[in-house]
Amino acid sequence: MTDWTGRRVLVTGAGGFIGSHLATELVERGARVTAMLHYHARPARGNLEFFPSEAVDQMEVVRGDVRDSHFMLRAVEDVEVVFHLAALIAIPYSYVAPGAYVTTNVIGTLNVLEACRANRTPRLVHTSTSECYGTARYTPINEEHPLQGQSPYSATKIGADKLVESYCRSFDLPAATLRPFNAFGPGQSARAVIPTILSQLIAGRPELRLGSLEPIRDMSYVANAVDAFLQIADCDEAIGETVNAGSGEGRTIQEIAEAAMEVVGRRVPVVLDPQRVRPDESEVLELICDNGKAERLMGWRPTVGFTEGLKLTASFVEAHPEIYRPEEYAL
Repeated sequence: MTDWTGRRVLVTGAGGFIGSHLATELVERGARVTAMLHYHARPARGNLEFFPSEAVDQMEVVRGDVRDSHFMLRAVEDVEVVFHLAALIAIPYSYVAPGAYVTTNVIGTLNVLEACRANRTPRLVHTSTSECYGTARYTPINEEHPLQGQSPYSATKIGADKLVESYCRSFDLPAATLRPFNAFGPGQSARAVIPTILSQLIAGRPELRLGSLEPIRDMSYVANAVDAFLQIADCDEAIGETVNAGSGEGRTIQEIAEAAMEVVGRRVPVVLDPQRVRPDESEVLELICDNGKAERLMGWRPTVGFTEGLKLTASFVEAHPEIYRPEEYAL
């Protein structure tokens, strides 16, 4: 296991789902963590609010915006590793406000890259998404699979990934790209399918309202993704590379719903909610990860299984009903 004691790291998007888990784990391993949150007037710290205060209090919490190049230039100073997770990620909202996704996901990543280049940052870990692959042409999906922008969100993430690739090739920037597949776990918002399912079941709703049930997803517990981030940050062989991180197992949304009912102990009818259905040509029908490259380069394999992760997530949703509105569709 890599020794993180005393190492200075910056986590952009530290108030988000994966970012908060990553920042907290880094603190527990002794790193000196700067947790960058998106600026707003409220004092809340996003998902960091769900973690023990003794861990969060050890972080330097800064508020800013990846769209501000001047801010990013200062934020990256004297940092050994930058974990770049800040992004707009909700796919449905990308249909409503695609321009916001371009400025945050593409221009924001450009600003991070320029800041790292100017500061000669020793390592940048950039976050991609399995949505970049679109509907699978073959499974499991390896890193050679064609990229397909089937939503404005995925198109902007492809653009960001390619910018990182170009900076590695053009400027010798020591960056690696991690491409997680459908991470889930405590703290994830109702905009994701598993919290959507669990919150409706736990709230006692008489029916489970979902979109399309046929799409297949590779659901991997968030601790697996965090472990992959930590390992890729210290893997010299991953510089200039994109590496998948997923379980290698595919489940339909219907199967995920059935598993959630089993964990919660409630069975209810599943009802199609038209507003939750993506446009036909935008729906990604199948995502199953080939994680062989991660194992070859980094020795990484997922350690927390789907059912165990589902139980841990259900416990969180049950303990925090105030952050979910199961009667509403979260865009």
